[in-house]
Amino acid sequence: MRVSFLGLGAMGFPMAGHLATASPTASPSPCHSVKVYNRSSEKAARWAKTYKGEVATSPRQAVEGAEIVFLCLGGDEDVRAVLHGEEGVLKATNEASVLVDHTTTSAQLARETFQAAKTAGISFIDAPVSGGEKGAQDGKLTVMCGGEKPAYERALPAMQCYARECLLMGESGSGQLAKMVNQICIAGVLQGLAEGLHFAKRAKLDRGKLLQAIRKGAAQSWQMDNRGETMCEGKFDFGFASEWMLKDLRYCLEEGRRNGAPLALVEEVVGYYEELIALGRHRRSDSSALIARFEQP
Repeated sequence: MRVSFLGLGAMGFPMAGHLATASPTASPSPCHSVKVYNRSSEKAARWAKTYKGEVATSPRQAVEGAEIVFLCLGGDEDVRAVLHGEEGVLKATNEASVLVDHTTTSAQLARETFQAAKTAGISFIDAPVSGGEKGAQDGKLTVMCGGEKPAYERALPAMQCYARECLLMGESGSGQLAKMVNQICIAGVLQGLAEGLHFAKRAKLDRGKLLQAIRKGAAQSWQMDNRGETMCEGKFDFGFASEWMLKDLRYCLEEGRRNGAPLALVEEVVGYYEELIALGRHRRSDSSALIARFEQP
């Protein structure tokens, strides 16, 4: 298929690459003809040198003739700008197009975009991902989708190039709601891990041995297995940025106010991330940097 991919950040760069190369561990479908766009033209040029594909100079140019258009941007305002700007996506897509947004946004934006796409005569799937930068690089992301089944089924073979799991969760916005649950659960685990590991330090326990002891029991988690040691070492220059986790959790609070779900833990952790970022050096640190609130030098 002819596909477009807009947004070549830490996630989008390898995801678009999998579309162009059709990783043998992913979909059995052949590689796709990929045209990319990125706000930073240097990054787009670097992508084109790494993978086989074409570089566009505007969102509108990127999506001309595309059968599927993928977005992987920063947040609500970035998506709105790319969709509705002077050279926006919705000014150029054709009736054969499916628009798939991998950006983690508010559920309300997903609902709005579904209607805007419908008015433009195209289909829309909100499809946030989980698995982090490594999952994107390895082609092993989980994709949570919202939208209509025919559009989802049309986009599925392409998404399988970089996903090990794709699920249609329900109507438009359901993908973003599922991602919110994902982030709520992660936030709780990370805060518990930060408090527990700091408690262990104050109790003068060997934290390496401690992790070895508890990671085979009921306390085990992906965060413990992949972030426990680095949290103890104070290493955070990788992974999912704290500022992005803060953005995602604010979307959760916004939706919780809308649907009446109490999110006391999320409110508390949002405050902790705000405090962490206010320290001045952890905006781009991995979200596991929550422990740095306790262990400042």
